[in-house]
Amino acid sequence: MFMKFVLSVLALAFAPTTMAMAAGPTKKPDPLKKTTPSVTEAVFGSLADGRKVTLYTLTNASGAEARIINYGAIVVSLRVPDRHGKLRDVVLGYDDLAGYLKDKDFFGATVGRYGNRIGAGKFTLDGKTYQLDLNNGPNHLHGGAQGFYKKLWKAEPVKGKAEPGVKLTYVSPDGEQGYPGTLTLALTYTLTRKNGLRMDYVGTTDKPTILNPTHHSYFNLSGDPTHKILDEELTIIADKTTPVDAGLIPTGKLADVAGTPMDFRKPTAIGARIDAKDEQLGFGKGYDHNWVLRNPGKKVRKVAELRDPTSGIVMQILTDQPGLQFYSGNFLNGTIRGKNGAAYQYRTAVVLEAQVFPDAPNHPKFPSAVLRPGQRYRQTTVYQFSTR
Repeated sequence: MFMKFVLSVLALAFAPTTMAMAAGPTKKPDPLKKTTPSVTEAVFGSLADGRKVTLYTLTNASGAEARIINYGAIVVSLRVPDRHGKLRDVVLGYDDLAGYLKDKDFFGATVGRYGNRIGAGKFTLDGKTYQLDLNNGPNHLHGGAQGFYKKLWKAEPVKGKAEPGVKLTYVSPDGEQGYPGTLTLALTYTLTRKNGLRMDYVGTTDKPTILNPTHHSYFNLSGDPTHKILDEELTIIADKTTPVDAGLIPTGKLADVAGTPMDFRKPTAIGARIDAKDEQLGFGKGYDHNWVLRNPGKKVRKVAELRDPTSGIVMQILTDQPGLQFYSGNFLNGTIRGKNGAAYQYRTAVVLEAQVFPDAPNHPKFPSAVLRPGQRYRQTTVYQFSTR
């Protein structure tokens, strides 16, 4: 009897504490729970000749994710946290390989040999004139109709460290799309621990050639591809642009941005002046121009920032390149069906491409894009994400 009494007292003593623990507040799950950085591989499809296309998924410790295929060195998706910690895919694209095979708008692609336009598709190097593929009316654009974005790259995952990556390599033969020299380009994508997508390019050639690769993701930081980007705030750290003619080929001159719709030295909504009566905006049907970045050289520095007020996502661009092309999605018209069947409409994405100036081989005063045997081309560009 005595033991039963003692056990009853103990049960009564501990019952309130146990109940309080059960009814007390529970810790909310962390939407970005720490995970082990990883690189995984999966088959994304096959080319007509039977070669497999591989999808590489990079995940960092905070759960941010970049999905990249070795066809075109394309970024298929890029999921980063918004101000509430929810992951949002901030790039447009397609659900399957078929979309990228048909694509002519460079969604998520690595373009080259020469990113952007070359007037009449011609340039002269060491006294010899080269004719490139014409795939943009009378001009050459982004390396031609069968540029780097239409090639299967050799891929090698980069594992065993805190920042997962994938190294992609493409060997472009002498004469491809009209370019001289056999060129080898290696591109390493790294998803950093601080939610940056870093791109390191290294190129070599066996003959004098030109090289200006760049990245062509269509960004919408709201994560909603039906939402126009006119309210996204853009800053470009540049005092001048390279004005273009009606064919969007630079005239060779530089123009001050002060007092024009091209002035993004302070954060400005993209839609604030996009429809202003301005000759340059008329040529591009909006923004499709190159900005002359401050502090040119080999140093990687911040050159631009894009912020979406609804998601709070901020994307900074850091690069060692002299120019930045800003394209405001003016030629999207709803005819392209992308992820989840979404129709990509007018001005629902922006492209921000670090680069040498468009048509630089035809303008001696522009930065040079010439690469010679024995030289090593290098470029580093980072899309760095945070929230505010």
